[in-house]
Amino acid sequence: MNKRKIYYMLNNGKNFKLKYYAQNYIRLATPKVLFRKRLKSVLDKAAKRDDYEYIQQRVDYCNRLTIDGFDRKQWETKAVALSQQPMTRQKVYFFDSFEYSRWFPQDLRWVLLPGDVNYIADVPSIVKSRPIEGDNANSVLLNMDKVRHFLFVNDKKPWREKRDVAIFRGDLGSRKANRDVFMERWFGDPMIDAGMTNNEGRPEWKREKLTIGEHLDYKFIMSLEGHDVASNLKWVMSSNSIAVSPRLTCETWFMEGQLKPNYHYIEVKDDFSDLTDRMQYYIEHPDEAEAIIEHAHEWVAQFQDARRERIISLLVLQKYFNTTNPKP
Repeated sequence: MNKRKIYYMLNNGKNFKLKYYAQNYIRLATPKVLFRKRLKSVLDKAAKRDDYEYIQQRVDYCNRLTIDGFDRKQWETKAVALSQQPMTRQKVYFFDSFEYSRWFPQDLRWVLLPGDVNYIADVPSIVKSRPIEGDNANSVLLNMDKVRHFLFVNDKKPWREKRDVAIFRGDLGSRKANRDVFMERWFGDPMIDAGMTNNEGRPEWKREKLTIGEHLDYKFIMSLEGHDVASNLKWVMSSNSIAVSPRLTCETWFMEGQLKPNYHYIEVKDDFSDLTDRMQYYIEHPDEAEAIIEHAHEWVAQFQDARRERIISLLVLQKYFNTTNPKP
């Protein structure tokens, strides 16, 4: 292993997965009854909070299910009891849903769809991601794979001191065609530092991975969707750089569907043809660029209250179970 790979492993800036797995195996061993006894008290107290209206808005955004809005018989053929939920192939989906499902009676049934879901579920399902457009009510959002996706940074470098360049590092592949379009158009341009980190494109496109800290030297960070959402969007919006992306098509717990182009991030055309023009505009109008950064920070802040996030998650699941599971 070369020095660069060792440096990246030690300094990439991502969440520490060993700690994450240790915490979750401890959760798995903790008796669920302790949480089921507390559920009513926690939610009763939540209803008295000053921000309860905001909480309900978040719940209703993530969970749009209605009693008569789905095929119950079809759902019943796919639903399993919480007590029978198998460990998913990617364990993060099991662990992140179990964190909240353990608060509920284990005979309640659900459908858990792990992985990058870029389609609308055919029955009411718990998902990490869903399309923004269309009737996506069957796709109920829960914050899953958060060890990878929900990462924020403390960026102390002001925007005006960063390089007048856009940075991109990421995988390419058949399910990420937009990234190939981007690389074809802008690789080698002096305003774009672009590189692929796998072997799915031209050999000359290959570059070493950069740490999150190294990304923060650039004014603009490309946030390009892959299988579903761009995994870097959250930390980019918490930084003093600006996320750049075509119109977003998928959303997660971060509610990307509510983000406003050129208010929370810079939007470019799907073919990226206006990218350098958009960059140059904000380089010449730094006050407008810094306003986007401020708006992005405001958006990120709403997800940083851990207690409130837990309440919202529990209410999302309560609404799911109340809607799908027949009353005794």
